[in-house]
Amino acid sequence: MMPPKPSTNVPDDPVAAAVAERLHASLVQSVAAAGGFLPFVDYMQAALYAPGLGYYVNGAHKLGHGGDFVTAPELSPLFGETLATWLAPVLRDDLGGGATLLEFGAGSGRLAGDVIATLRELRVPWQRYWIVEVSPDLRARQQAHLEATLAADEYARVAWLDHLPRAPLRAVVLANEVLDALPVELFRWREGRVWQVGVGVGADGTLTLAERPAPPTLAEPVARLQDAHGPWPEGYLSEWRPAQAAWVKGVSDCLRQGVAVIVDYGFPRSAYYAPERREGTLVGYYRQQMILDPLARPGLMDLTASVDFTGVAEAATAVGLEVLAYAGQGEFLLGAGLPQRFEARVGSGEDARQTLQAAQAVRMLTLPGEMGERFQVMALGRGCSHLPLDGIPDRRGRL
Repeated sequence: MMPPKPSTNVPDDPVAAAVAERLHASLVQSVAAAGGFLPFVDYMQAALYAPGLGYYVNGAHKLGHGGDFVTAPELSPLFGETLATWLAPVLRDDLGGGATLLEFGAGSGRLAGDVIATLRELRVPWQRYWIVEVSPDLRARQQAHLEATLAADEYARVAWLDHLPRAPLRAVVLANEVLDALPVELFRWREGRVWQVGVGVGADGTLTLAERPAPPTLAEPVARLQDAHGPWPEGYLSEWRPAQAAWVKGVSDCLRQGVAVIVDYGFPRSAYYAPERREGTLVGYYRQQMILDPLARPGLMDLTASVDFTGVAEAATAVGLEVLAYAGQGEFLLGAGLPQRFEARVGSGEDARQTLQAAQAVRMLTLPGEMGERFQVMALGRGCSHLPLDGIPDRRGRL
């Protein structure tokens, strides 16, 4: 997720303002029903996913030009082309051509389109492409994009799901910027103990952050983090991500054989909970600007927190998935075939504009100061031996 720089000063349109007002009223009622303190994890769940009102389900324009953030597939087809090229041996040799591709939160549909087009080019067979998407407006954008760009027989094999498949699959799973949107517990370390951060309502009716002593379900794991990675300074603020393990288990339950590729911004646990990271990672994105106040625009602003990749690896091991690869996005893409895809796209370089655009995309996707280091790639697998790992730096020792 990359936030360029347009202004946030443009007034919200009347429809968006009405949705935000309704969500605010609903949140005030939720705080009252919870006794005056709503844990932040419940606030984030409502702000992002409350039916008809939350950010991801209320129709707000989110991705790309005019939206709140830009993801790697929006920057260039090279991202999806490289992923598909890297995963082709798994689909061809491990899964035998009868596999499902399962994508979580497919954004505008560009990643799906680029992956399918590349598999067509490589003559790699696949049975179906399923998309798990909670956002009605993004689902509509995906359908429009894929219907316009795929061959009719390819589009006929694309389907949208409201939940994970119940029967185990032979599949390749793609999750680009999915885990960062899972609701998190927010905590503060103060006076030698763990405090749960939540939401209250001020005298003027506005939503405010509040704190209370953390319940054991939060206090105990956070205290262990402090013992392992502290000492933390007074007032240390961060997130605890219990939903990660549940998500990984869900993937494991529906993956009989195959590979799951997770691309997101995050850190190994030692870096996530380092004492100097004293303000945590939780931020909002609104009109392509970063917003530090998580209560600023409920329903109109994305909320996101970095991924604890050590936690993802632990959850995977616990459910019988092998951590096959872990690396920074830049070094992963360079080892997975991005240079070859770049050369294929620009050819001799006679089209100067196309060459410049592709070069700029490579820079954004791979350089440490852009997306190359902040974003991480992790591959989890079961029953696969043909994933091309030789060119991928092995950073699993950092987890």
